[in-house]
Amino acid sequence: MSAPVRLVYLLAASHSGSTLLAFLLGSHPDLCTVGEIKATALDASRYRCSCGSEILQCPFWRRVADEMGARGRPFDVTRAGTDIRTGATPYVHRLLKPLHRGPVMEMARDAALWLSPAWRRSLPQIQRMNAELARCLLDVTGKQAIVDSSKMGLRLKYLLRNPAFDVRVIRIIRDGRAVALAYMDPAGFADATDPRLRQGGMGGDRANERQTMPEAAHQWRRSNEEAESVVRALPRSRWTEVRYEDVCRDTEGTLRRLYAFAGVDPDRGGAQLRSFDHHVIGNGMRLDTTTEVRLDERWRTALQPAELSAFDAEAGALNRQLGYV
Repeated sequence: MSAPVRLVYLLAASHSGSTLLAFLLGSHPDLCTVGEIKATALDASRYRCSCGSEILQCPFWRRVADEMGARGRPFDVTRAGTDIRTGATPYVHRLLKPLHRGPVMEMARDAALWLSPAWRRSLPQIQRMNAELARCLLDVTGKQAIVDSSKMGLRLKYLLRNPAFDVRVIRIIRDGRAVALAYMDPAGFADATDPRLRQGGMGGDRANERQTMPEAAHQWRRSNEEAESVVRALPRSRWTEVRYEDVCRDTEGTLRRLYAFAGVDPDRGGAQLRSFDHHVIGNGMRLDTTTEVRLDERWRTALQPAELSAFDAEAGALNRQLGYV
């Protein structure tokens, strides 16, 4: 039996800096990252790899597809089959929709899911696809460990149960006001600088995704409550915590600590954002060309007093608990 694949999982609310951190961790010669390994429903005709190529024309992803085919697992990155919702029936989809809610509620979810024959068939297949893709990526890149920036706590729950993986979790925390602003206007505050490259290369203003401040604050709060419920059940040696703001202010020192946690030599790493071609799936910033790590605190001037009050009413207590005043 193959040794477990070391997988470093970035757990966070979306727009908390997971793509940035994945890029930085991927600059280490022993760490591989392709961003969000869950790779849900990409538009094959327009979605772009972070190297700039159309996703199905990217030489890297074509090589991965060839390698996966040679292993007897036909693979298409735009329909990767690695997300836990792959092929879900309406019943299963409803059960998988709520965020992680702690051990009691997760036991109830597991029991309800197990009543579905479709789920009992699909889960082992999804687990095997995740394991095979991870092994393939390490073989193709020659790296020792893989970084998955999929963020979702519920996905992490199943990866932790997959015997093919040795999972180490990095929980990323960011000021909730900055994250809420990104939910309110994802095109302006959470995507590529070039409007033509937004939505993975499809363009657009993402107006249909915009949230009100109460909705945005609630989503940030629930995502962090989910992350807390997951890591609370893990041995302290298997997870660590990092702040987006520290990644930006002390990039080298923060990375050295995270390299050591990931089990790779800190002296071999650097703080280079784009020192070579990456092939990352995820947040639109992956298509930017800047090589500078910059702290984004635009929320300080973009949010109005009424919006800050609405955030505080919904999520202010947790934000202060996490150290943001």
